[in-house]
Amino acid sequence: MSEELNIQLKKPLEKMTVKELRELAINELPQITGASGMEKETLLGTIKDMMGLSESEHANPYKPQIRQLKAQIQELREQKLSVSPHEAKTIRRKINRLKKNTRKLSHSA
Repeated sequence: MSEELNIQLKKPLEKMTVKELRELAINELPQITGASGMEKETLLGTIKDMMGLSESEHANPYKPQIRQLKAQIQELREQKLSVSPHEAKTIRRKINRLKKNTRKLSHSA
């Protein structure tokens, strides 16, 4: 276990791509078998288990709110396609504001 804790990460595990996670698992954590065929969520969970990190420490409590805002954004994008250019501009501004709100919620956790 002490070997896994000495791994220096350039960025948080959640922000890493699947390719980067696989590289980390293959090069730094040889105990993980089958890393080349794992999906991101599975690989992320396995790496966190090996490093001794729990899921609850990094879970975002605002995730349901973020999903709701993203659903609203999707609805507005579909609505924007069938309205006049002036109304599309106001919808675009609403989408912009909602996206800012999702970013704030994700960084606040």
